Amino acid sequence: MTRFSASTTAEAVVPAPRQRIWDLLVDPAKIAEMTPFLESVVADGEHWRWEMSGLDVLGLKVAPSFTERMVFEDRARIEFHHDPPAGTTERSGVAGWYALADADDGGTHLATSLEISLDLPLPRLSAPAVTSTMRGVMATMGDRFAANLLRELGVGPLAG
Repeated sequence: MTRFSASTTAEAVVPAPRQRIWDLLVDPAKIAEMTPFLESVVADGEHWRWEMSGLDVLGLKVAPSFTERMVFEDRARIEFHHDPPAGTTERSGVAGWYALADADDGGTHLATSLEISLDLPLPRLSAPAVTSTMRGVMATMGDRFAANLLRELGVGPLAG
């Protein structure tokens, strides 16, 4: 197995109150509904179990699943870190955060950062192709998540 990883960041001012955005981001069912390629998110206390649908990575069909320890900080920050149950091995994981702050115009400044890691039975030489595929999937997920979030909030697409 070889470990591959890719990361992304994004930020925008969302024309909705911070509390409305927060309520969606702390709801596992809503997160699963808004995120493409995500089958389900099941919360068990501070741990959330994420189940992805099948993805194609260089001809390999993978359906990552991973456990994240979630840390919620006063409607301002959500951090998540890969934290599998004791005695288990998970071949994928995510680490990152959401940060929310009130914007001057009454909206919310929303910033995100995440890094996805996958162990795959591919040689290290395939890293450029695997990483490129991972970045493409992450970009699609991010764009569709953003559109779904805005739809849930009842606001139109962001300018820019």
